[in-house]
This record gives sequence, structure tokens and C-alpha cells, in this order.
Amino acid sequence: MSEFAIGKESSEFKKGLQAGISIGIGYFPIALTFGLLAKTTGLSIYESVLMSMIVFAGASQYISLSLIAYGTGILEIVLTTFIVNIRHFLMSTTLNEKCEDDHLGNKMVYSFGITDETFSVVATKEGTASTGFMFGVNLLAYSSWVIFTGVGHLIGASLPQTLQESMGIALYAMFVGLLVPSLKKSGKVLFLAALAAIFNSIFTLGGMMAQGWSIVISTILSAVLMELIEMVKAKHWGVNDEK
Repeated sequence: MSEFAIGKESSEFKKGLQAGISIGIGYFPIALTFGLLAKTTGLSIYESVLMSMIVFAGASQYISLSLIAYGTGILEIVLTTFIVNIRHFLMSTTLNEKCEDDHLGNKMVYSFGITDETFSVVATKEGTASTGFMFGVNLLAYSSWVIFTGVGHLIGASLPQTLQESMGIALYAMFVGLLVPSLKKSGKVLFLAALAAIFNSIFTLGGMMAQGWSIVISTILSAVLMELIEMVKAKHWGVNDEK
């Protein structure tokens, strides 16, 4: 690689780091809270940090804590997080068109760092996103998430035991905080959430299945049923339009 190419990649990497600063700052409170909740759930600091290093997905990690607290099996946790992260297929496809041509190895490495936030930054960037830029954005976002997870766990370890136990409610407050903004924008989301809650209540209160499998099946059923309803509505209105 020529000196010019190396200098260009270095410049793009620095631009990526600068673009990732806002993401790193935004991850600070969320990763901190995750580390604290991981401590109250019973995970060690090594397990908490390792989860952030390997998974690097906020919503999935929060859901995993909830499932771990219920004593859910590994298979149910993997399936649930897979369903939650299906949107990453679409984001990766979009960014593949946005990023410059490069060999598969580099793309595999920086694709690991795709999150909702890094996707937004890269997708709204003018022009093509270089490999150096992608590595810069992802490195800062990833480092922030992992480091503040550890800091949050350490802070949680210094809190009184009664306060640590009471922090469990923060997990549900986080889910409510993620859901409410979407509910304001779309009635479909409200219906989907209500449908999933009904299915989950039937499955768990009726003793039909364990909590982990109940969440997985309820999510799939509500999503499939919602899409069927949308298809029927579209077909119905299409017939009316033709008349």
C-alpha cells in the first residue's frame, strides 16, 4: 500500500472516530445501566464485560438479563435475541451498498460493529463510506459500550445490597422507555405489543410453556398475525379501490 493510500485511510479513520464521539457519549448512560443491572442479576464483572464484547447489542443484552433472571435456557435466549436482531440483515444490506468495495475480511470485521446508532451515522454520511471511516466509528462506539459496562458493574458492586436488589425494576423501566416513543408514532406498534403481551400471558399463566419459550413464541405469533392482518387490509382496500 502506498504512503498516499495509508495517509488517506488514516484520515478517514480519524473522521470515523470524530463521527463516533456522539455515539460513545450516548452509550455512556445505557451501558452504565446495563453493567449495574448485570451485577444485580448475578453476573460477574467478567461475564458482563464479555457479554458486551461478544454480543454488542443493547436491546438484546437487556432482554438476555431478563431471561437470565427467569432462569431461561440458552436456546431460548439465543432465539429471542436472534428475532430481536433480524433488522440487522436489512441494515447490513443497506450499508453494503453505501460502503466502498473492499475484501470480505474487512467487511466481516466492521459489520460486527453495526448497531442502530452506527448505522444512522454511516447511512446519513455524504458520499461513500470508506473502510477506515467504518473502523473509526465502530471502534469508538464499541469501546464506549464495553468500558462503561465494566464501570457500571463496579459502581453496582459498591451499592448497598437492598439498593442493588431494588434496581431490578430499572430493567422493566428501560423496556417501557424503549417502547413508549414507538407507540406514539404508530398504532400498529401498540397493537403488536398488546398482542404479544396477551399471548405471553396465556402461555405463562396457563402453564403451557416456560417463560423463555413463551417470549419467543409470543413474539413470532404476534408478528405473523400482524402481517396477516396487514395483508388482508391491503387486499381489502385494493378491491374497494378497483370498484
